[in-house]
Amino acid sequence: MRTKEFDFYEKIKNWDFSEIKYTEESLTNWDMYEILNKEANRKSKILDLGTGGGEKVIQNFPEAKEIIGTDFSTEMIKTANENLKKSGRCNIEFKTMDNLHMTTPNDYFDVVVARHTCIDANQIYNTLKKDGLLILRGVDKLDCWELKCLFENGQAYNDAKPISVIDYENILKAGFKNVELVPIHVREYFKTKEDLLALLLKTPILYDFSEEKENVNLNSNIDMELLDKYIDSHKTDKGILLIRRYYGITARK
Repeated sequence: MRTKEFDFYEKIKNWDFSEIKYTEESLTNWDMYEILNKEANRKSKILDLGTGGGEKVIQNFPEAKEIIGTDFSTEMIKTANENLKKSGRCNIEFKTMDNLHMTTPNDYFDVVVARHTCIDANQIYNTLKKDGLLILRGVDKLDCWELKCLFENGQAYNDAKPISVIDYENILKAGFKNVELVPIHVREYFKTKEDLLALLLKTPILYDFSEEKENVNLNSNIDMELLDKYIDSHKTDKGILLIRRYYGITARK
């Protein structure tokens, strides 16, 4: 699965959604960057897993002693370094690393952030200092569920256990304390069909990414007739509605 997932993100090369025209309404009061900025200070060492093109780190991370952003896609890291040069920010380093084979030192980071990426809870536990904080935000099984049901395919569509529960259980087993799991409910409104299609081509929403299976099909083609059917039934005054389901986890070492 990781090989095919790697190929997917190597092709995408960046994680910038700024050209997609949409608005969102969060129905849940949980913001990972708000938590991060309250936790971190100028002496903090922060690790960001699944950093993509680095846009979120550059835009939302606080000033700190050291920030390292990692991604297992070399093309993503190239994009991140290009974005870093343009930003003028200091004390940020982007480098290639597989989350499941972490090479960071033990007892080193004050905060580990993981966004929409696979994790190994034991390795994160090891790289955090005592009382260090893990902040995780992920995409859950029921994300875009109506769309997945219409296409009969999608990220975690066939998994028996939600990704949020898998992460929660693994974090507890790793020895973390004060582990809190929060469902995050968001409504997104896309201005045009082209904007929604751009999202679907750039993310694995309709691809068979799985936390439970090794044989993963990443050759999905988007059936435009089915997409039109979905759009026709989800048009609103604010745009084309897509119901998102994320989850947030915080935990202390």
